[in-house]
Amino acid sequence: MSTETTGLRELKKRETRQTISDHATQLFIERGFDRTTIADIAAAARVAKMTVTNYFPRKEDLALDHHEEFVAGPARTVAEREPGESALAALRREFFTGVERHDPVIGFSGAQFARMIADSPTLVARIRDLHDQREDALTEVLAAETGAEPYDILPRAVATQLGGAHRVLFTEVQRHTLDGRSNQEIAAAVAESARQVFDLLEPSVGGYAVRRATG
Repeated sequence: MSTETTGLRELKKRETRQTISDHATQLFIERGFDRTTIADIAAAARVAKMTVTNYFPRKEDLALDHHEEFVAGPARTVAEREPGESALAALRREFFTGVERHDPVIGFSGAQFARMIADSPTLVARIRDLHDQREDALTEVLAAETGAEPYDILPRAVATQLGGAHRVLFTEVQRHTLDGRSNQEIAAAVAESARQVFDLLEPSVGGYAVRRATG
């Protein structure tokens, strides 16, 4: 198979996935997540139900299509932190970058989408589960980066504190969104909240997992 053929096939897959996702989002907003079925989405996107589930094994994945980045992002940020930078400093830096770009991964979604999530117990529970997965991933990276012994509670304790900060700030973004504030207003408010939250953590975990300078 030629490289060109492979490239076209991958492009077609991405287009199909995006089409399914776009139609699903529209239906979720119009009808509500819990009242929309996979069959409804397949019909709207003009594909088979199996095609939908092949691309999105869980219905929740159709609504929360940034879930993989949501879970893996903080762990990757810590793993790629700069020499001399602590885990907290790296996560703080990355969070403020997300605020500047109104990143959906930290909660920027628009009022309709935020309302859809708030009105669905299924999605609320799924987001809670994703937060738990995020802390698990962060725990693994912190343990590896600090050379922690098996069953050492410290990486988990630190990951829980750092993950808790992200939970609180995600909720703040959603709250301001549901209140009808613009992205610019939300960014300004959440930036101030983030400074308070991260400053609060500085005395306890600010010196944890500092990457050694090379050379």
